[in-house]
Amino acid sequence: MWVGHYRENSSMYKRTPSRDYSNMDDVEENLDLLDNGLDKGTSNPSWKLSLPHVLVATISSFLFGYHLGVVNEPLESISVDLGFHGNTIAEGLVVSICLGGALIGCLLSGWIADGVGRRRTFQLCALPMIIGASMSAATNNLFGMLVGRLFVGTGLGLGPPVASLYVTEVSPAFVRGTYGAFIQIATCLGLMGALFIGIPVKEISGWWRVCFWVSTFPAAILAAAMVFCAESPHWLYKQGKIAEAEAEFERLLGVSEAKVAMSELSKVDRGDDTDSVKLSELLLGRHSKVVFIGSTLFALQQLSGINAVFYFSSTVFKSAGVPSDLANVCIGIANLAGSVISMGLMDKLGRKVLLFWSFFGMAIAMILQATGATSLVSNVGAQYFSVGGMLLFVLTFALGAGPVPGLLLPEIFPSRIRAKAMAVCMSVHWVINFFVGLLFLRLLEKLGPQLLYSMFATFCTMAVIFVRRNVVETKGKSLHEIEIALLPQD
Repeated sequence: MWVGHYRENSSMYKRTPSRDYSNMDDVEENLDLLDNGLDKGTSNPSWKLSLPHVLVATISSFLFGYHLGVVNEPLESISVDLGFHGNTIAEGLVVSICLGGALIGCLLSGWIADGVGRRRTFQLCALPMIIGASMSAATNNLFGMLVGRLFVGTGLGLGPPVASLYVTEVSPAFVRGTYGAFIQIATCLGLMGALFIGIPVKEISGWWRVCFWVSTFPAAILAAAMVFCAESPHWLYKQGKIAEAEAEFERLLGVSEAKVAMSELSKVDRGDDTDSVKLSELLLGRHSKVVFIGSTLFALQQLSGINAVFYFSSTVFKSAGVPSDLANVCIGIANLAGSVISMGLMDKLGRKVLLFWSFFGMAIAMILQATGATSLVSNVGAQYFSVGGMLLFVLTFALGAGPVPGLLLPEIFPSRIRAKAMAVCMSVHWVINFFVGLLFLRLLEKLGPQLLYSMFATFCTMAVIFVRRNVVETKGKSLHEIEIALLPQD
């Protein structure tokens, strides 16, 4: 029987030395052996049952992208109407205070998600986005705008880690990668939506207020639709709500597959699930290695230069004679195209392969841009290198380095620490993001584009090596299988 085979394999892998995360090759071998030991006659559950729940969750990712881009086009109009035009510090605060709020929301996300559940956390993340956007839309002064942006940032920090958790925990294993790519696609659509909504801002006075008001509608839809979505069965099981967890599995996977899923949950030792997870345990305890891997992936994602590319794209395209509006569209299309392609490849090639070749392609793209900044090529050649390198960078980023970390980390974190470990790792993302945005223009001025792009290429190369040595493949594996292979020794 299937369960009998699994019990044998489960007990065998609880004795393996790979549980200290010290040898990822051994972990991958364990995962492959576990997978081979299962009865492959078991059919996959229907993906249609869980899809509506995943789509609702990705509204938070759409809002994430929208609010990151909503002030880009209207910033000049906002500064004129609110009386701080020409004050670069104030303009910078309108953009960056959102990152401060995001860090606060992100740090709290794990504890909130574990405390009240995934569904209510989505509703809580929608609330400050509605309040903050309304304040920004209605304000007549800089202070009101900043407070509104801070509220929105708190919701932005709360949403992405919980979206990654939820999608990972409610998706069938065979489409979990595909569903995870929806998060990146939704973020791209949000960025493009903000660009589209902001088009009339220069022609219509006060249109920037409409840009903020519009965002309250998807936030309200997220809060209302979550009432009808399934709660994470993994969270319910941790709370001791066994019958409710099984009922939610039936909604997400079907009746027959729910029995199998509950059997898997019961096989992992969760005797310490009721204990609180302390920050010291994540940073210094038995799970510190896997948390280090997650934090490093997010740090390298930001140090690769992706946000610097977004900040500097208009200038590069302008030097090639391309208008800024068209430049933003080109970047958006490259980002969306890569995200859609990754959706089709995530469950075929696997997370590690996409991540490896994504960082490799980004390193090549940065080398192209560094070459374009030298005197070795003509002006026309430099434009081709710069524009082509930038589009290639965004495309390859969206293929793996963008969507994979947010999907991979909830997969490799044990259930007990999953939410709080994601909060820690995503906080690293926001801190690095803030400093890249703060220092990029100054470094560009002091170092020049050639040296700066070379530094980004170096970070991408470091990421290639790090992924090869430390990242484990999780394609097609259930969360139970992954947890058994990665379970650290006591």
